[in-house]
Amino acid sequence: MRSRKDNIFHGIDWVLVLFYFVFIFLGWINIYAATIINGNQSDLLNFSTEYGKQLIWIGFSFPIILLILMFEAKFYEKYASIIYGSSLLLLAGLFILGKNINGSTSWYALGSFSFQPSEIAKAATALAIAKLVSDKQFNLKKLSVQAQALLVLFFPAVLIIMQPDPGSALVYTAFIFVLYREGLPFYYITIGFIATFLFVITLLLGYPVTLISTSIFFICILLFFIFYRLRAFKKGWVKIMGIYLVSVMFIFSVDFVFNQVFEQHHRDRFNIILGKTVDTKGIGYNTNQSVTTIASGGFFGKGFLQGERTQGNFVPEQNTDYIFTTVGEEWGFLGSAIVIILFVAFLLRIISKAEQQKSKFSRIYGYSIVAIFFMHFVINIGMVIGLVPTIGIPLPFFSYGGSALWGFTILLFIFVRLDANKTYEW
Repeated sequence: MRSRKDNIFHGIDWVLVLFYFVFIFLGWINIYAATIINGNQSDLLNFSTEYGKQLIWIGFSFPIILLILMFEAKFYEKYASIIYGSSLLLLAGLFILGKNINGSTSWYALGSFSFQPSEIAKAATALAIAKLVSDKQFNLKKLSVQAQALLVLFFPAVLIIMQPDPGSALVYTAFIFVLYREGLPFYYITIGFIATFLFVITLLLGYPVTLISTSIFFICILLFFIFYRLRAFKKGWVKIMGIYLVSVMFIFSVDFVFNQVFEQHHRDRFNIILGKTVDTKGIGYNTNQSVTTIASGGFFGKGFLQGERTQGNFVPEQNTDYIFTTVGEEWGFLGSAIVIILFVAFLLRIISKAEQQKSKFSRIYGYSIVAIFFMHFVINIGMVIGLVPTIGIPLPFFSYGGSALWGFTILLFIFVRLDANKTYEW
């Protein structure tokens, strides 16, 4: 007779499973709507269409889920390093065996099927970070230890950037918040925000104005310490001056990075987002069409398969990176808000379950997948409503594509398996 522990479904959080099925259902009907051009409906089981292929990917997700649940939770902790190393080999192998699609060598081609290893590498990196940081001797206050954690993130990110696929690589910055949760000094996040702010302000105002404004700001800080916190000033003025000098050097480097490191299409996208260039036909065409399509949905939307702009194929890549425009036009503000609320509730559920873990490894992995899902969610929706530059990353469970769907499925259900095991951990 099988024990409760042998039952792979025992202890599973069915709320997270329900979220998963709701998302893939909503994703599929929006892929269907975005694929049916000019109302040209056909058989739902026409597997030559993109919505038909997505059904195949969804179907294959179920055995993947069962396989993940069949392994003991300790398997993922024990073999995290091997899984991570294998993902790096898959990423490196792209430079020899990869297929170039739209200028990026990010895919392995197996007949008519293409596989993108960067989607699986996210789960592998989350496992590696959880394994590394959960070690009892691991102290993120030490510089050498911080370097180890950052190197784990560095290797997959660099391999992905070299493909080039900077959008997927950007997701790895989300792990900084996980490391902060586990003890990484806050100044890493502070430096990141300051660098981002200075970069944007320098592009908008130019380095002379930014330099003067930054100098005035630091002078005010020094005056505050001098007049109100004399003791703190004696101890901290060197650090303040160091931050100021680094900020000045960074400001002077912005122009070089923007013009010499960024490619032209990157510069164009930044200029459009910052309002320095108006372009509704060239590089800004996708964003302009996306924003117009979402706005056309109004409050209640035009109804399923009733979106003229969706049916007219106005937005390029509408079934992949721009799938949220279909939600906006056909479901309107109300439907879009419901989707966003569902995502927020989904992330809060994972955070709540992560905090309940008795294993440090499981908790860190839980926070890692929250960071990954959050980054995809915010960047993708921010992109389609014109708040961030065009970055090619999918909306979890909504965007068309087998690799992305399987990658997100693996991310989620490894955590579901780890969470189900907490009953047996003391």
